[in-house]
Amino acid sequence: MSLLFVIGGVAAILALAYRLYGGFLVRLFHLDPETKTPATLLRDDIDYVPIAPHFLFGQHFSAIAAAGPIVGPIVAGVAFGWGPALAWILIGAIFIGGVHDFTSLVASIRHQACSITEVVRLNMTRRAYLLFLGFIWIALVYIIVAFTDITAQSFVGKVTLEDGSVVTGAGIATSSLLYLALPVVMGLLIRYTRLSVTRATIIFLPLVGVAIWAGQKIPFSVESMLNVDQATAVKIWDVALLSYCYFAGIVPMWMLLQPRGHLGGCFLYAAIIGAAAGLMVGGNTVQYPAFNSWSAPNGDTLFPFLFITIACGACSGFHAIVASGTSSKQLRSETDAKPVGYGAMLLEALVAAVSLACVMMLAFNDPMVKKAPNFIYANGIGEFLGVFGVAKSFGISFGLLAFATFVYDTLDICTRLGRYIIEELLGWKSRMGRWTAAAIMAATPLLFVMRTETDVKGNVIPVWKAFWTLFGASNQLLAALTLLGVTVWLVHQYRAKWIWFVMGVPTAFMYVMSVWALGLILKARIARAGWWADAIPWVAGILILLAALMLFEAILILIRIRQNGVKGHGSPIPIQNLS
Repeated sequence: MSLLFVIGGVAAILALAYRLYGGFLVRLFHLDPETKTPATLLRDDIDYVPIAPHFLFGQHFSAIAAAGPIVGPIVAGVAFGWGPALAWILIGAIFIGGVHDFTSLVASIRHQACSITEVVRLNMTRRAYLLFLGFIWIALVYIIVAFTDITAQSFVGKVTLEDGSVVTGAGIATSSLLYLALPVVMGLLIRYTRLSVTRATIIFLPLVGVAIWAGQKIPFSVESMLNVDQATAVKIWDVALLSYCYFAGIVPMWMLLQPRGHLGGCFLYAAIIGAAAGLMVGGNTVQYPAFNSWSAPNGDTLFPFLFITIACGACSGFHAIVASGTSSKQLRSETDAKPVGYGAMLLEALVAAVSLACVMMLAFNDPMVKKAPNFIYANGIGEFLGVFGVAKSFGISFGLLAFATFVYDTLDICTRLGRYIIEELLGWKSRMGRWTAAAIMAATPLLFVMRTETDVKGNVIPVWKAFWTLFGASNQLLAALTLLGVTVWLVHQYRAKWIWFVMGVPTAFMYVMSVWALGLILKARIARAGWWADAIPWVAGILILLAALMLFEAILILIRIRQNGVKGHGSPIPIQNLS
C-alpha cells in the first residue's frame, strides 16, 4: 500500500474535521469577532500582546507540538503496529484533543485570559483549584525532565550513514545554538526598527538552513572540550538547557517567545511540506505491520498504554496550559480560537501521522527500528528529502534540528507557565518574584535529570526513557482534569445536554485510561524497587490521589448545580467590564 495514500487520507480527514466539527464548536460557544479580548483590554506588551492569528498560530503550534507527536507515535507504532496508533491519532485529535485545546482556550479568554487553574477556582472551589495547581506543577516538572534529557541525548555521539557520511551530535548542538540566537536578533530588529514580520521571516528563515549546514562544519563538542565521556556530556547539556529555560522564562515575549515561535513554526511547516513532497514523489510503500502485538517488549499493553504513549498528536493536557497561559493573552479575536485552538491540534495530528510514516516505511526486521525515536524520525525526513537530491546527512540534520525546535518551544513555555503558577499561588507580583519563581521552576528538574536510571535488567538507560510513561500518563490525566474543569464551567453557563456528549465522554475516557496506566506504573515500580528506592511510585501515587480528590470536588459541585443551581466559589467577570 502506498504511504502517500495513507498520509493523504489522514490530511483529508483532518481538513474535513476542521471545517465541520470545528465550525460546530464555534457555533456552540457563540464566538464573536467583535468582542474585545483580554489581549487588547489588558495589553502591557510583556504578557498581554494581541497579535495576528497566523503569527499566534505558529507560536502556539510550535509550543504545543514539542517532541510528543514525534516520540509517542514512533514508540507506539514500533511496539503495537501503525494501525492502532493511527486510529488513536485521528479519533483522539478530532473528538478529544481538539475539543480539549479549543475549550480551554475559550474558557480562558472568557475569564480574563487567566490560567485554566483559575477557571477551576472560579467555577468549582478553592480546594479543587489548589489540587489542580499542584497536579499541573508536577506535570510541568516531568515534561521539562523528559524533554530536556531527550534533547541533551541528541547533542552527543555520532551516527555513520550507509554512504559513509557522519552526523554528529556536536554538530546538532551547534545548529541548535545558532537557531536559538536567530529569533533573539529577529525580535530586537522587529521591536526597534521598521523591519516587518514578513521581511524578517524572509531574512531569517533561510538562515536556519545556514545553521543546519554550519553545524556539522563547526561542531560544538562538550566531550572534546572538557575531556569527558558521553554520559557526563549529557548531564552538562541537561544543566545548560535548564539554564536556557530560566532565561527564556523571564524575558519579554517579544524578545524570544514570539519571534522564536514564529520562526520555529515556519521551520516546522517546512519539515511537514518537505515530508509531504517526498511522500508524493518518492513512491514509498507501507512495510511495517499494521498490527504488531498486544504488548510491547517492556511489558506495556496496548490498553491503556497506547493512549498515554501517544499524547501530543492525539490529546495532551499540556496544551491547555499553553492555551490558557500564553496563547489566550495574545488572542486578537474570539474567532481566532478556531484556527489557534482546534486547527493547531489537527495540524499536530498530521505531524504525528508523518512521524508514524517514518516507522511504516521500515521493514519489521530493519535495524533502524531499534534506534532512538528522534533518529528514526530524522532518518525518515532524510529519506523524504533525499528524493529531491538533498544529501542524507543534511536531511537527517534537518530532521534532528526540527525535533530540537519542537522541544525548545516546550521547555521555555513550561518554565514560563510554571513561573505563572508559583506567582499565582504565592502572590509574587514583583520583578524579583518573577525571577525567583522562574529559578525554582528551572532548578527543580535538576533533581531528576542528574539521576542515573536503569531498566528492569539493571542496564543504564537515558533519563527520558524512565520518565516517558509517567509523563504520558500524567499528561493525559491532566487533559482529563482540564476537560472536567471546563465541563463544570459549561454546566454553569449553559446547562445543556450537548455538554455531556461533547465534553463528558472525552473526560471519562481520558480519566479511565490515564488512571489505569498510572496504577500499572505504580504497581510495576513498587514490585521492582519498593517505595523508597524510586521517586516514580511516589509521584504516580500523588497524581492519582490529587486527581481522585478533584473528581470528588467536581461531582459535589455538579450535584449542587443540579439540585439548586448553586455556583462555585466565584463566577466569571465579563471581559467587557474590565475596561
